[in-house]
Order: sequence, then C-alpha cells, then structure tokens
Amino acid sequence: MTKIAIIEDDLAISQMYRIKFEAEGYDVETAENGKLGLELAEAMKPDIMLVDLMMPEMTGDEMLVKLRNTDWGAKIKVIVLTNMGEQEAPDIIKTLDVRRFIVKAEMTPRQVAEMVKSELAS
Repeated sequence: MTKIAIIEDDLAISQMYRIKFEAEGYDVETAENGKLGLELAEAMKPDIMLVDLMMPEMTGDEMLVKLRNTDWGAKIKVIVLTNMGEQEAPDIIKTLDVRRFIVKAEMTPRQVAEMVKSELAS
C-alpha cells in the first residue's frame, strides 16, 4: 500500500487530507510539527510527504534539510502544502528536491489528491 505522510500543524487540515487519502486507499500518517514529521518519516518511510512550512518546534524547511541529509530521506517525494506564497518561501526550498509547491487556499483537496497521484505515478 502506498504510504503518505502529512506534516501539518493545523489539525483540521491534516485530518481533512487524512480522510481524503484514506478514502482513496492510501496508508496515511500525520505529524503536527517538523520534529515529529522527521521522526515519522524515518519510521514510516513514506512514498510521498505533504509538508507545511510554518510549524512550531521545527519548520518544514528545517525538517526537509535534515530529511534530505539522510540516506533514507533523500529520495522521498515531497510536496510543500502551505499558505505561504512560493516567493515568500525560504530560498533553501529550491534546493531540496520539492516536487510541487501548493498554496492550500488555492487548491481543493480533490486537486491536491490529483497532484499526489500524478507525482506517485512519475
């Protein structure tokens, strides 16, 4: 079964996406900050991760730097799912092999699910 990790500090949003992806047959786990997200990724070895940038304890970009510096995390597909515009995002994001940058307010869960399917197929 395809595994998706959702790293998002807004519980309502993470649960909305969990329900959407589980209904489509994916194995889904969530974490509410970058520190827990990194631990989750190491334990779960997801096929793809949806990562918010602005989170407590460890931001999404800080988590991705640490993820990409591991053997097990270097190749995990990542989609940034945030309310920050791409121009406002830290410059380091461009160097971290992020597949897509999605502004949450501009996409429906169905559109995000289609993008995830597309990335998993590539």
